[in-house]
Amino acid sequence: MKKILVTGGAGYVGTTLVPMLLERGHDVTVIDNLMFMNGDRMIPFLNSDRFHFVKGDVRNQELMQQLVEAKDVVIHLAAYVGFPLCRLKGEAESYSLNTEATQMLTELMTDEQYLLFGSTGSNYGEVIGLCTEETPLNPLSIYGKTKTEAEHLVMSRDNSTAFRFATAFGISPRMRLDLLVNDLTHKAVTEGYAVIYESHFLRTFIHIRDLARSFVFAIDHQEQMAGQVYNVGSNTMNYTKREVCEMINKEIPEAFFHHASIKEDPDKRNYKVSYDKINALGFEVEVDLLTGIREIKDSIELLENSLRYRNV
Repeated sequence: MKKILVTGGAGYVGTTLVPMLLERGHDVTVIDNLMFMNGDRMIPFLNSDRFHFVKGDVRNQELMQQLVEAKDVVIHLAAYVGFPLCRLKGEAESYSLNTEATQMLTELMTDEQYLLFGSTGSNYGEVIGLCTEETPLNPLSIYGKTKTEAEHLVMSRDNSTAFRFATAFGISPRMRLDLLVNDLTHKAVTEGYAVIYESHFLRTFIHIRDLARSFVFAIDHQEQMAGQVYNVGSNTMNYTKREVCEMINKEIPEAFFHHASIKEDPDKRNYKVSYDKINALGFEVEVDLLTGIREIKDSIELLENSLRYRNV
């Protein structure tokens, strides 16, 4: 059993990850400010005496010092996630949470404590060719820039691993409908259509359960993975936005997607990514895009207020 701290653990990733950690016998503490009023998603975990919840801000140094102490592993998820939310919060606030709080965390941790960082493929920006972990980073948004700087801080420690995640999709206890696949599938069901800009842009995807599994995998393979950055996703799920729409149409054939040519997408990410490095260690994704689309379609009736499930 390891003592694990998960920052931002009440969010989209955390609410899928925490039960996995508990099932493996770990002692799990979550800190989250509940900015999306998502505290009820933590209630089922209170059945375990190995689960502990703290409502608070990861920028509170005194609180974080108490929480970090005696932990074996820290999984750092707390952040303003995504280009739209960072644009809404502004540059100073985004840097405060995404970058400066990460720096404070690295300073509070001892060399023996293992830090796992949820980074992002957004760090690559717009790249011609295939992105590997050695590809120079070229973030285009406030989100990408804050996460890139935070990743550099994390990897200044030897006992850290950073994951550059593909765009997540699929259902989670704290659902998000503002992610590309989730958003388009929701619109296909509830509105019957969606408008797509720059549909030739390439994106890469990972199901939320596979994303969460990568943290469990890293804890089990700490000696091999510490000190390394890994792209986390699937070589089989590099798709253009047009191809995503075609996949959704396989499940929802009546939906209409208009691929507009007169307006630009403000999110300029456009890249294809290699996942060979983490695959070589034995990590493979288990859920394909079509399965995730089917899950989202089947969950729509349960999502009574769709605005609750968006970061912006």
